[in-house]
Amino acid sequence: MSNGTSDVGGAISNLIDTLGKLAQQQVEILNNGIKTAASMVEPLTKTATDLAGTLLNTCNQVLQSVSAAIAPKK
Repeated sequence: MSNGTSDVGGAISNLIDTLGKLAQQQVEILNNGIKTAASMVEPLTKTATDLAGTLLNTCNQVLQSVSAAIAPKK
C-alpha cells in the first residue's frame, strides 16, 4: 500500500511544471506584444518624418515666393 507521499511529490512536480509553462507563455505574449508595437510604430515614424519634410519644403517654397514678390524688380 502506498502512503501517498509519491503522489504528493508527483503533484508538486506537475504544479511546478505548469507554473513554469505559464510563466514562459506570459513572456512569449509580452515579447510578441513588443514586436507588434514596434512593427506598428515604424511606419508611423516614417510617415511623420515624410510629412515633416514635406511641410518644411512647402514653407520654404512659400517664403521664396513671398521674397520674390517683395524684392524690388531691377
